[in-house]
Amino acid sequence: MDLLNTLVDKGLRRELPTRDEALAVLATSDDELLDVVAAAGKVRRQWFGRRVKLNYLVNLKSGLCPEDCSYCSQRLGSQAGILKYTWLKPDQASEAAAAGLAGGAKRVCLVASGRGPTDRDVDRVSDTIKAIKDRHDGVEVCACLGLLSDGQAERLREAGADAYNHNLNTSEGTYEAITTTHTYADRVDTVQKAHAAGLSACSGLIAGMGESDEDLVDVVYALRELDPDSVPVNFLIPFEGTPLAKEWNLTPQRCLRILAMVRFVCPDAEVRIAGGREVHLRTMQPLALHLANSIFLGDYLTSEGQAGRADLDMIADAGFEVEGAGEVTLPEHRAAAGAGCGSRAETGCGPHAESDTGCGSHEGGGCGPCGPAAAEPAPAGTRVPAEARTDLVAVRRRGAGTDLAPNA
Repeated sequence: MDLLNTLVDKGLRRELPTRDEALAVLATSDDELLDVVAAAGKVRRQWFGRRVKLNYLVNLKSGLCPEDCSYCSQRLGSQAGILKYTWLKPDQASEAAAAGLAGGAKRVCLVASGRGPTDRDVDRVSDTIKAIKDRHDGVEVCACLGLLSDGQAERLREAGADAYNHNLNTSEGTYEAITTTHTYADRVDTVQKAHAAGLSACSGLIAGMGESDEDLVDVVYALRELDPDSVPVNFLIPFEGTPLAKEWNLTPQRCLRILAMVRFVCPDAEVRIAGGREVHLRTMQPLALHLANSIFLGDYLTSEGQAGRADLDMIADAGFEVEGAGEVTLPEHRAAAGAGCGSRAETGCGPHAESDTGCGSHEGGGCGPCGPAAAEPAPAGTRVPAEARTDLVAVRRRGAGTDLAPNA
């Protein structure tokens, strides 16, 4: 396809595709899907080889969030039966992180529900960062605490944080339909604060909330303009008890097209498959490794993920390798551009891993069924209705905030 040849050439030159080209990727047919994956895979290998970065989430404070993000199981008014607990102590968080690091993760992502941290909360997280780094040489730490006030990003950086995550989640035009208690501009401001403080900025999106192709392209182009080092791609898990519980509209094929589009638009950024990959991609997860160079290991914030051992087997069986602690994740030109994560080999810092969430936790779900054998294939770009797979959504009952061993 001329389109794919053009996109590969642009990706290898770090040149921005046109909006029409990005939309065309999302409109490709199932017959063209492997060609799309192969083309985006060339761009991924140019900048990241066959390495896969492993990241591990620690949910420092779960549930009881005052924000009304419709996708989030921790939101105001959520009826989802998730774990609810207040701040973990530094030694508890360090113990939780140790399990993921022992499983091969090189980045620990510290996440807390809520609108944003108080200065006391920043002190708590600073103590936790110190506890983790004192115990584990070379570990990377990313914080995800919600909206930041002036000076807080600098304090986290001084405490040893390498990165900060705050996702845009969806396009500016549709943001008010998803969240009303803060604005899209608030989120942009927090990403910019992280950048300005010398933290490696991590910001991504959630797909599957009923958005259009145009919305997806809008948010990915906005991310390209913000220029985060890391772009986590989350797939909505429609938790029962949340406003988006009935949004089962993703198929594995659509998820792969979205990941390919993100790779073409952000060719040299760390692209992470985040919340919902197991539920939406299912057996197609190995193909997604040709598009993304980073995943979370084990469970997420409020939902269970694939077993950590299965993640490692999948990476090896697909012909990829786990990125080592001494390797810098980002390409040389990006790593040398600033003092953020991945900027200095001596720090061992790579990209910024993040949670599958912005201020709270969102984990996705849903997977498309196969149609009848005699059915005519849908025209290119036609959405195939997805089957609700509530059986694949499991609330996390182990790890941080419990007395049970984590899944890592």
